[in-house]
Amino acid sequence: MGTARSQKLFKKAEKLIPGGVNSPVRAFKAVGGRPLFIKRAKGSRIYDADGNAYIDYVGSWGPMILGHTDTRVTQALKKAVEKGTSFGAPTELEVELAGLVLEAFPSMGMVRFVNSGTEATMSAIRLARAYTGRDKIIKFEGCYHGHSDGLLIKAGSGAATLGLPDSPGVPAEIAGKTHNAVFNDLSSVRKILEKDPEGVACVIVEGAPGNMGVVRPKAGFMEGLRVLTRRYGVVFIMDEVMSGFRLCYGGAQKVYKIEPDMTCLGKVIGGGLPVGAFGGKTEIMEKLAPSGPVYQAGTLSGNPLAMVAGIETLNQLKKKGTYEKLIGTTDMLCDGVEEIAKRRSVQCRVARAGSMFTVFFTNRQVKNYQDAKKCDLEKFSKYFLRMLKGGVYLPPSQFEAAFVSLAHARADITKTLEAVDRSFKGL
Repeated sequence: MGTARSQKLFKKAEKLIPGGVNSPVRAFKAVGGRPLFIKRAKGSRIYDADGNAYIDYVGSWGPMILGHTDTRVTQALKKAVEKGTSFGAPTELEVELAGLVLEAFPSMGMVRFVNSGTEATMSAIRLARAYTGRDKIIKFEGCYHGHSDGLLIKAGSGAATLGLPDSPGVPAEIAGKTHNAVFNDLSSVRKILEKDPEGVACVIVEGAPGNMGVVRPKAGFMEGLRVLTRRYGVVFIMDEVMSGFRLCYGGAQKVYKIEPDMTCLGKVIGGGLPVGAFGGKTEIMEKLAPSGPVYQAGTLSGNPLAMVAGIETLNQLKKKGTYEKLIGTTDMLCDGVEEIAKRRSVQCRVARAGSMFTVFFTNRQVKNYQDAKKCDLEKFSKYFLRMLKGGVYLPPSQFEAAFVSLAHARADITKTLEAVDRSFKGL
């Protein structure tokens, strides 16, 4: 398939935008290719600037759970645009969407809307620090919570070491407030808390990590975090920006049957428009301005376009049978990939969580970031480029989750598996 127009646009973009893209993973550097420039999308497909069609499993990195340009969402947006795109003042739409979110997540007594997942996690951590009077946080290597300074941290030589900056421009003093633990290893968290029982404000963890590829929490891990955080008076934050409506209506916390102190959301609750949210127990959230002293603000927070798209999306997701269909489609795809891998003698593991999945090229179970880094990245790159030529658009990185939508039909899965079969041949 020809991509001359995309390549021409990329060369032009490189002179105007750092790296030619506005988010690093889009550059295709991890897979040795050049990015496609997308012109339009509909249902399960996206179309590039050269007119090529692809079955899309990126879904704008998760939020297009209904599929692209869903008729009900776009119609609601058109009506909203005619009334005004932004007011900088409260609207009834904010109240309606807040009610839907709190209904879906009973662990939250109140919620505050922001404009991105990064804003949500950053604000939740600030609030947790103020609530506890402590400064340090615990995160897990391989879990991504946005690009704010305190969260761009890589692990040191041991699980309980304080982090070092993972990016130039992050002051060492800020990095020193972040402890790194090992995902799926409760002992790594316990050691940190035992060493610093009065210093840790919060533990933040993804509900189902998707930024080291999909890695499911092992049995008892999330429950163990809840026990430890209560024991040491630490705020337990579940980052469900990705998992919030991908595992079920109510997120990973509903699946694990646990109640975090705070929850971060994004992506899906805006129907694909820029949005995020953080919420939690009322006694914590009331510390937030203007009710309390902890400052957080956003000129476009609660933007009416994002609110109306989110309301329409959540109302559709609430309908009976929605998740049975979504998870059933995901299982059909993942089961098919596993069957082909076995038949083609390709060593891989297909990890899935709800409607999220990753194909890891390894013969071992991936349970944390160190395991993910040991996978065959060269083989993934070949697989990605072969699938792209076969008309299937996957995340251009081994370390990113892929997403199935309600718009993916059986014919899409059949075509995808045919592409997998060709891509695995000789791999």
